[in-house]
Amino acid sequence: MRFLILFIFLVFCSINLFALGLKSSVFENGGYIPDRYTCDGKNYSPPLSWDNLPKDTKSIALVVDDLNAPLGIWVHWLIYNLPIDKEGIEENISNEKIDSLGAQQGKNDFGQISYGGPCPPSGPAHKYSFRLYALDKNITTENEIDKSEFMKLIQGHIIAQTKLSGFYQRRQNKKGEKDEKN
Repeated sequence: MRFLILFIFLVFCSINLFALGLKSSVFENGGYIPDRYTCDGKNYSPPLSWDNLPKDTKSIALVVDDLNAPLGIWVHWLIYNLPIDKEGIEENISNEKIDSLGAQQGKNDFGQISYGGPCPPSGPAHKYSFRLYALDKNITTENEIDKSEFMKLIQGHIIAQTKLSGFYQRRQNKKGEKDEKN
């Protein structure tokens, strides 16, 4: 019986030790996203890093969503065909740099082909999901796509996925009122 318990424990630990990982150097999982990466700051994309890609991974994709948007899930960023030799993306990565990597971006719900930082309305903090996908193929598209089209294209091609969550709440201005961007 002890042997069985030890075996199950070791299997569980090895699965977690080698699971796909995603993190940021500027906020912890479940922590607050700094203003710098939002519409209240510079609207920079945050630095992200990943590890433990499965061996059959051919490309990497990232989707950033606001899970608490008033009209439903709001897409802030869609980037796909990231090369597997990259271990992350730097802060404020430019569209030109993304293109030079051979990666592509889809249309976010701001109607842009780029990162759009957290910009919730007044009220409680919103939860943002940074979901990383390890895919068994590159995604081929002839036109700009949005998240719904992207999700259809990756069905059956997801080898592994993980997520990093962060929160953001609009700061108050000097008069004690909530800012009202977007």
